[in-house]
Amino acid sequence: MEIGKQVPVIQSADPETGSIPSDSPTPSRNDPPVTDPPSAGTIPLMRSEIFQQPAVLERLMTEEMPNARRVAAVLARSDPRYVVIAARGSSDNAARYGKYLFGSQLGLQVALATPSLFTLYGDPPSLREAFVIGISQSGQSEDIVSVLAEARRQGVPTLAITNDTASPLAAQADYLLDLHAGPERAVAATKTYTAQLAALALLAVAWHSDESHLDGLKRTIDGVQQALNLEDRIQAEALPALQASLCWTLGRGYNYATAFEIALKLKETAGLPAEPFSPADFLHGPIALLREGLPTLLIAHSGAAFQSTLEFGNELKARGASMIVISDQDEAQRMADVGLRLADGVPEWCSPIVAVVPGQLLALHLALARGLDPDRPRGLAKITITR
Repeated sequence: MEIGKQVPVIQSADPETGSIPSDSPTPSRNDPPVTDPPSAGTIPLMRSEIFQQPAVLERLMTEEMPNARRVAAVLARSDPRYVVIAARGSSDNAARYGKYLFGSQLGLQVALATPSLFTLYGDPPSLREAFVIGISQSGQSEDIVSVLAEARRQGVPTLAITNDTASPLAAQADYLLDLHAGPERAVAATKTYTAQLAALALLAVAWHSDESHLDGLKRTIDGVQQALNLEDRIQAEALPALQASLCWTLGRGYNYATAFEIALKLKETAGLPAEPFSPADFLHGPIALLREGLPTLLIAHSGAAFQSTLEFGNELKARGASMIVISDQDEAQRMADVGLRLADGVPEWCSPIVAVVPGQLLALHLALARGLDPDRPRGLAKITITR
């Protein structure tokens, strides 16, 4: 399908089960590198899994809160000085969120692990007084497993956050948070990504021992449900704004991770080169590449980062950028060429769970508009093994 042609008609998915026709494709590691897009009327697996997210989040928060409290109690006694998180791909973007979350909510420094030191170089650093977390939807990646194995050898506590409780990653962990996401068959991570964010947030809430924070986290369930209602607007207005060979995705603070995850979805699913930046970093050089009409997706959620992000967005607008704005604030929506309004009442610290959803839908429908199969992007497999 050529760009600009009619997007295939998508039937409504059951938001609880994400049910799909029985003849829908199931990805495997042996799939051919190029596939036809889903036929008109067929529900892509990716869309079904996007729409399962409210149910996944509710299940995770219900099932894992007692476990998160047990883990937090142990960690409170051991009193780690810092946190090391090992992850790849979308899980690495969840780790970026963890840096802000644990730093702001718990006062802990967070370092992202360098897995190659543990595998290729065979020279792992000291992890003394650390708490080490491995995040992986499959739990199969050798380099992430190696970081946790070395941490256990050094005698520091380890936690696995995974959708497979029987995985090698889970086997190397002292503690485990199960994502409860169910099978994720589309190659692109959607429901497992937001579940990873929620698992990290749940641990922070339990460690913080503040029930008001749990109430704030639970608001993300309705927030995600409302974000799903933006699908028609995304198809009608945001897709035409992304008919370009390049775009920027920009977010600061907690939503720095959101900018990276939306960029990854646009690249892997829709084949659109998307470059993520913090607004602060964008001003240090990349802004020189800005051209009239260049699509720019800005995440501007209420909170500590909002005012500086708003000022930055107005500067981009004055320079001629075509602005797609994901925000819960009317002031930010007014500078947008396409505004994607998020629900009120979600605290900034857990807003990435909600703010990423419009980006997931945008990547899905851009792939369909370009005649691509969002479930099986060429050259990719669901489980990526790295060492």
